[in-house]
Parts: sequence; structure tokens; C-alpha cells
Amino acid sequence: MSKTQSDTKKTGVIICGHGSRNQNAMKEFTRIIKILKGRFDHMPVEYGYLEFAHPLIHQGLDQLREQGCINIVAVPGMLFAAGHTKNDIPSVLNTYQINHPDVTIKYGRELGLDLKMIRAAGERIEETLVSSNNRINRYETLLMVVGRGTSDPDANSNVSKMMRMLWEGMGFGWGEVCYSGVTFPLVEPALEKAVKLGYKRIIIFPYFLFTGVLVKRIFSYTDMVAEINPHIEFLKANYLSDHPLIIDTFVDRVNEVEYGYNVMNCQMCKYREPVLGFEDDVGLVQKSYHCHVEGMGRSLHNCPCKGDCDASCHEKKFCQQNDLPWTPSHKHNHIYRYADHPLGPHSMKNDA
Repeated sequence: MSKTQSDTKKTGVIICGHGSRNQNAMKEFTRIIKILKGRFDHMPVEYGYLEFAHPLIHQGLDQLREQGCINIVAVPGMLFAAGHTKNDIPSVLNTYQINHPDVTIKYGRELGLDLKMIRAAGERIEETLVSSNNRINRYETLLMVVGRGTSDPDANSNVSKMMRMLWEGMGFGWGEVCYSGVTFPLVEPALEKAVKLGYKRIIIFPYFLFTGVLVKRIFSYTDMVAEINPHIEFLKANYLSDHPLIIDTFVDRVNEVEYGYNVMNCQMCKYREPVLGFEDDVGLVQKSYHCHVEGMGRSLHNCPCKGDCDASCHEKKFCQQNDLPWTPSHKHNHIYRYADHPLGPHSMKNDA
């Protein structure tokens, strides 16, 4: 489909990220945006965050309007579709659309289960295997894929499918899934179970786009379990980051919207269909739960954490003296039916 130069100037792209306290994660996100700007040199590309960082999504949309964009393609910078993709980001976009009727916003889908994403994940794991000096057969290797963990079983189940595709595709002896938070099983108990299966090597692969507190926590638990199981080789694979195939998938998601082929996964959406065990979530009001933390974050300037801030940071005095918001903990308000599951995180329990 060809477009005139005047038409292309009217279309812009915004990548909607979550945001993080960790400035290293933000650097990685903006690096992807920079690459995407080069791939879409015929139209403006901006970005915005839900929380903990600037610019916010509505600020990124403002930048596109100021550049004359009438049609805006919004793509969630998320691996799977859970509450952020299904509710929080659409809520921000819908509010902006109502307040700015001069623009049309079209919403794309998440990166999702995609052959490019599977291949990118496989290459990250291969890089880790090559780095080992031990000759251990793949049949004697267990793959542990660690997902973010959400209150949405649809997104959680996609992590399991991703693991299965990697397990069979790469020929490992066994595969397991765990999560860094919100749902179960968590990383430490999952690894403690895995060591009992008798494999000589365990590969821990955090299926994440960027670094941050959760990736650091995953590797910390890995080190703890590895220390008491020296007879097993533990390999820590790198997260996805700016792998070229990740960039290609982002490009695909924009093109799907721009050229009319956009398939959101609504068949398994717990807010629209009665998913087993989550029937009460059908028809919940679509709203963002991030108003209280929009734009919160901290400056790199003289920060004791050197920009590698996480939930364990206790530099409250520094933040107060520099008029920076200090948020040592953050709890999501999405209701999770199994919040009191004995294998679930304490932060999700109803009495926490």
C-alpha cells in the first residue's frame, strides 16, 4: 500500500511501556525506541510510560500531535497481554482520545507468542550454552523459563506455551515454568523442586524484555539454590533486550495496525469471556490503576544506586533532599482470585 508524503506525515507511532525505577531498564527501552525510529524514518515514533518514568503516555501522544500527527498507532511494549495491556494502557488511550477528538488512535497488540519471539528467546539460551565449558548433553539439561507473573491466567499460560516451544525445539531433557511474582510457582520453590529431578544442568531464562529488580531477584534466587547444589551446573541466560528479532516483531505490530491486519487475543480475555475460575472478572470497568505512581522515578544525578534502583533501595534521605519521589514498594490493585495461594507471593495476599 503506497502513501503520499502528506499522508505519512499525518501518522505517528507511540510505544507504550510500563516504566521502571531502574534507569538501566529505561536506557534499554529507549535504545529500542531509537532503533525503531530508524526503521520508521517515514513517520514520527515516540514513547511513553504508565508509571515510574517520563515521559508518560499522554506526554508522548502530545509530542505526536505537536508534530502534526492525526492518526496514531499505539503499540504496547509488553510481552503478553495482561492487565496493563488489556486495561491500563487502553484506559489512558481512551481518555486521551475523548479529550482530543482531532486525532484517531488505533491500538495494536502485544509482542505475544510469535515465531520471531521464540527464535529470539532460543538464541539467548544458545548464547548461554556456548558460554559453558562443561560438556553436558541437552537431554541432561532442564530449562526453567521465568515469566513476569500476572493476575491474568491467559498471560501466564502463554509463558508455559513459550517454554514448551523452546523445550521441544531445542531438545532439552525437561522444561519447567515459574514466575517472579503475583502468581505461582515462584522462582525459589520451583528451583528447589527442579533440583530433585536429577538433571546435571539447569538453565534459568528470564523471559523479560529489560533488566530491573525482578531480573536481579531471579538471579539472586538462582545463586542461593546453586550454592547448596554444587553438583548441578546452573546457567543464567540473558533476557531478550534489543535482539534484532524483537525489533522486527515491534515493526510487525505497527504494520498490522497501519495496514489493517490487527488481531488482539480477545477469545481468552478474562474481562470479556468467562475464563474458568475468573468468571467474576467479565465486564469489569476498564480503568488504569497507575494514577498514584504516574511519572514517579528518580534522577541518575548523584543517585547512590547509580541508576540501578530497585525495591530494596532504602535511599529515602537522598530522594527527599533532592525532591524525588521515593517508593520502596509498589502494589498493584488488580484483584487476583488466588492471592492467598500457599505458593504465591506474600505481596499479593489479601491481608498483606
